Amino acid sequence: MNYSSFEDLPIWQKGRELSKIIHVLTETGSISKDFKFRDQIRSSSGSVPDNISEGFERGGNKEFIQFLYIAKGSCGEARSQSYRAFDNNYISELQLEELLNLTKEISSGISNFIKYLKNSGLKGEKYNR
Repeated sequence: MNYSSFEDLPIWQKGRELSKIIHVLTETGSISKDFKFRDQIRSSSGSVPDNISEGFERGGNKEFIQFLYIAKGSCGEARSQSYRAFDNNYISELQLEELLNLTKEISSGISNFIKYLKNSGLKGEKYNR
């Protein structure tokens, strides 16, 4: 696997998709008026692609892996908040299932990428200079 930018990473692309879905879901209805919760779920979902991109741009695999773990944690947070959104009747069961499936897919993809990086022997671009 050789990626020249974070935008090439499937996990970043899926994280971006998650953030967009959450943003759309929180624009209207009761959830849009629960400002603290709305901002919290937007923040956790946005943290997924943001941490993937920040880790990638740092240029070292150890730092990248650390940021991938943070992104994975944020993904879990967004999944938990999805349940809360459903429990508070902010989203439908179908919307919940979509969010659960996507967050599980992202989390699994991040885990697999971490394993790859740990086993690859690569140290990152900043060590190739």
